[in-house]
Amino acid sequence: METFPRLKVAFPIPLLRLGWNKSCHTILRRNFNSFSGFTSCQLSRNFELRSLTCSRPSKSLHISQRSAIVRSQIATVNSPGDEARILSGDQLVSRIRGMCFYSITTIIAIPLVVVMLLVHPVLMILDRHRRRIHHFIAKIWATLTIYPFYRFEFEGLHNLPPHDSPAVYVSNHQSFLDIYTLLTLGRSFKFISKTGVFYIPIIGWAMFLMGIIPLRRMDSRSQLECLKLSMDRVRKGASVFFFPEGTRSKDGKLGAFKKGAFSVAAKTEAPVVPITILGTGQLMPAGMEGILRSGSVKVVIHKPVKGTDADLLCKESRHVIADTLIHHGYGIHYD
Repeated sequence: METFPRLKVAFPIPLLRLGWNKSCHTILRRNFNSFSGFTSCQLSRNFELRSLTCSRPSKSLHISQRSAIVRSQIATVNSPGDEARILSGDQLVSRIRGMCFYSITTIIAIPLVVVMLLVHPVLMILDRHRRRIHHFIAKIWATLTIYPFYRFEFEGLHNLPPHDSPAVYVSNHQSFLDIYTLLTLGRSFKFISKTGVFYIPIIGWAMFLMGIIPLRRMDSRSQLECLKLSMDRVRKGASVFFFPEGTRSKDGKLGAFKKGAFSVAAKTEAPVVPITILGTGQLMPAGMEGILRSGSVKVVIHKPVKGTDADLLCKESRHVIADTLIHHGYGIHYD
């Protein structure tokens, strides 16, 4: 009997035609290489093992082959593919929840928008600038929409200014759900929204009736007009709401603040009310509006900040929001 210590071998063609997968080949190859020797093996002259012809294999060889196949089958059970299938199952549930969310919000919105249209002529006479009835209807719409899908809580409600006191509200922006969550506060503040949203049927109509302020991004003239409208609303007794980051955070971290909101507050001498939203980015991340995961949301309302220096108002408001995010394990982008 000739012995070849740990000789690396190639699989003979009959074995390769059995249809085993690559992982099985790897395990079998390692198993063959661990054998201490073969019986009556013939090698080609150039020492490349092109074919392997052996006499009757020993019983231990059959056992080793069977054990290798069993190990390969066990290995495939906990393969990354199974984890991917589990993840895809979770994603499927989240997508179904997302479709249900949009279906419910549309169904609820239709009759409520009809009510808005009916009371709008009277409202324009009695409460043209605040439009509190419309905001109360929006609160009902938002509450009924999100209640079946996630729980939310508010902290610091005592920090809110009186209903008849105008203010500039600012908040971090993580998700499309931020709007729904903030509407449940029932405050008649005017959001700043990109003009494209106004063209969405039903939702866009409701925004127009509520007096939401439009903004064209990357358009300096539209930005100036937006600030003028905001100051005009505040001077006439209404509140406005800004997301100073300008857009939703892609990574969940707090971005740099633009100073437009704080310029409005400084020029009108209205207080700035910083708000921190926690959890919406996990439920419906930015860029993934088609899914809705389960979870809860927390909204922290901070003490109002007053002053006539826009830079100082911006710095103080961002500092308060950033501290709360860090305390709850969120990251921030440093200026």
